[in-house]
Amino acid sequence: MTLCTPARTTNRPRVQRPHSPPGGGRRFRPAGADVSASIAVFLIALPLSLGIALATGAPLQAGLVAAAVGGLVAGRLGGSPLQVSGPAAGLTVVTAELIQRYGWRTTCAITVLAGLAQLALSALRVARSALMVSPAIVHGMVAGIGVTIALAQLHIVLGGTPQSSAVANVLGLPAQLADAGPASLAISGLTVAVLLCWPRLPGRVGAWARKAPAALVGVGGATLLAVAAGLAVPRVDLPSWSSHALPGLPDGPVLGIAAGVLTITLVTSVQSLLSAVAVDKLVAARPDRGRGIPRTALDRELAGQGAANMVSGALGGLPVAGVAVRSVANVSAGAVSRASTMLHGLWIVLAALLLVPAIDLIPLAALAALVMVVGIQMVSITHIRTVTRHREVVVYAVTVTGVVLVGVLEGVALGIAVAVAVAMHRLARTRITLEDHEGRRLVRVRGQLTFLAVPRLTRALHQIPAGSAVTVELDGSFMDHAAYKTLSDWTAGHLAHGGTVETRGPAGGRITPSPGARTSEAAPPADPAPSPHACCRPWTPWHNHQCAERPAPPPEPAVEEERSRPTGHQLAHGIGKFQRNTAPLVRDELARLAREGQTPSQLFLTCADSRLVTSMITSSGPGDLFTVRNVGNLVPLPGEESGDDSVAAAIEYAVEVLRVQSITVCGHSGCGAMQALLGAGPDEPATPLHRWLRHGQPSLERMASRRHTWARISGRLPADAVEQLCLTNVVQQLEHLRAYEPVARRLADGSLTLHGMYFHVGEAQAYLLSGDEVRGYDDVFDSVPPAVLAARAS
Repeated sequence: MTLCTPARTTNRPRVQRPHSPPGGGRRFRPAGADVSASIAVFLIALPLSLGIALATGAPLQAGLVAAAVGGLVAGRLGGSPLQVSGPAAGLTVVTAELIQRYGWRTTCAITVLAGLAQLALSALRVARSALMVSPAIVHGMVAGIGVTIALAQLHIVLGGTPQSSAVANVLGLPAQLADAGPASLAISGLTVAVLLCWPRLPGRVGAWARKAPAALVGVGGATLLAVAAGLAVPRVDLPSWSSHALPGLPDGPVLGIAAGVLTITLVTSVQSLLSAVAVDKLVAARPDRGRGIPRTALDRELAGQGAANMVSGALGGLPVAGVAVRSVANVSAGAVSRASTMLHGLWIVLAALLLVPAIDLIPLAALAALVMVVGIQMVSITHIRTVTRHREVVVYAVTVTGVVLVGVLEGVALGIAVAVAVAMHRLARTRITLEDHEGRRLVRVRGQLTFLAVPRLTRALHQIPAGSAVTVELDGSFMDHAAYKTLSDWTAGHLAHGGTVETRGPAGGRITPSPGARTSEAAPPADPAPSPHACCRPWTPWHNHQCAERPAPPPEPAVEEERSRPTGHQLAHGIGKFQRNTAPLVRDELARLAREGQTPSQLFLTCADSRLVTSMITSSGPGDLFTVRNVGNLVPLPGEESGDDSVAAAIEYAVEVLRVQSITVCGHSGCGAMQALLGAGPDEPATPLHRWLRHGQPSLERMASRRHTWARISGRLPADAVEQLCLTNVVQQLEHLRAYEPVARRLADGSLTLHGMYFHVGEAQAYLLSGDEVRGYDDVFDSVPPAVLAARAS
């Protein structure tokens, strides 16, 4: 058995993982889960692709081409294995405007150029920069497009023709309502009713029926109604593929063409990358925690989208982007590799070639109703609540209004401008107050201290009488040069006139003036500047940070023992700093946890050693870990608790009530409990500590047994007997866990996994026990790559 290290380079051949694209001499053999998931995605994508093509005014075949290319090209080359690409509702408005302005053949050429631009951006490795766009702007853009789509498709639902803009659609709506077509209304009403009610069907029959996508059932039901009743309504008319329109040379003003390329590039890139990040979160939330499925490589995903757009445009298809609805269906259906995305593209190709007679029966009103519902759902109440909670509703509203009234690119530009203005307003929003406090003048500065606040700061400082004692309390995290110069010059002048000045930082600690600062005889001399890193450490954000405090003089020998005793000062200081700095940042999250209760993903059982900071070494936060700490990270066997059932109770509660998905036992180097076990003799007094440590005797026996191989750490033998026992103890406690009935039951049904972990304190290095967690731990295990280690630790 071996504990793995994250930084090892080996020469062993690479193993093709399930998510990898077919190649390397291996036959394309998709898993059964990928085949079933691809069928589910295909059934959703087919009607949506036709509906989006209808909404843009493009040839209906263009939607099928984009769906097929999105599956086969973006699915094969993209960096997100489970994301499904194709024609997206978010591109409907942009594409419709380009078709109306330049024609279909030029729009295809613009799509090709946009794909080329995406490939160039991918080569520059700027994909992650797209995530810098404020979520309020992205949500506003999506909502604005949704409103525009819904208004346009509403006219087709009523049996009419949409106008050229959202404003014109709103103005023409009364006349359209007065002249609504009964047949189109009946078909559209049935489609909308199925789309809204199908996911809410109750009971076992409803659960079985919901396996069929609502979009397919809605459009299929409307088609059957139209055929059975003989309704005379416009239907899909797929022309022969021999007459399918291909791109031509761009025909139009250069600036207009460039603006179209920029818009398609921006919208497709941002939507695809954000959707890929969302897919990663969905995969991580699955019961299997996405094991074997890598996280998205954003630059590769951008390159895949660029290649798909070039191919789609060249074949006369719509622009391609990663789409949320189909991606969610793919993840929910249990897909495990990119084969599901590629197969869905293959099914689209077969349908476009073999199912043309059935597709030609679909009423256009049903597709319009489908796209209208999708557009309405793009205005998410959850997103509105989120931006409201973060005080960005103005940015959201301006973006929505701009997209609806002016256009997508212009609306996004307006949103960015307002977001920058809001950020500048928050940066300049500084409160400066002057008050008397215990005989001293207290100047409080709340917020960032920049040049914009200098006039107010100067006004407050000039109200302080000469020679008075002053405390300046800075509560912000930033001070620019102008504010620093103003405060420094005033401090020097006030000291020269016999006053005293004490400056405190955000945590209330005193800020020591620099050695060159001028002081008066009445003022205490400045402390010498501390040497760099005298006490500042990387963990100061959560440590009892005392760097700003004046160092205490060396203790007198007579009182050294008295002063060495712990006091409540550090605890009170840390609590105060938490209430002032950290509590405002975590209050919303803790309030949510208080409302919804805890749902941790794993039980983390580790030693009580003060050097182990579980949140630090696992990068976890509130609600992530259900933690049990005891001396020696021991798990007593069932029935051997000797009156102390705390560990067994925690295991039962975590496994049965909280339904954690994994249990991790974490040991560490230099464990005092293991040292005590090695040095314990037969005549040790029966203290509570020694009674507790007897649960570690099986670890001693395992280490001494010849039936078990010695644990190795990163391919080497342990440094000494203590380290050997620490490693062996982790493996032995995992065996004890298996003896608990709830754990054994969950392991048997595959809903729980066990993990071993070892933290080397001196090296600040975490090691995971490698190998198959379902088997025993007596094998020789391979190393785990750094990416897998990081994913497991998070």
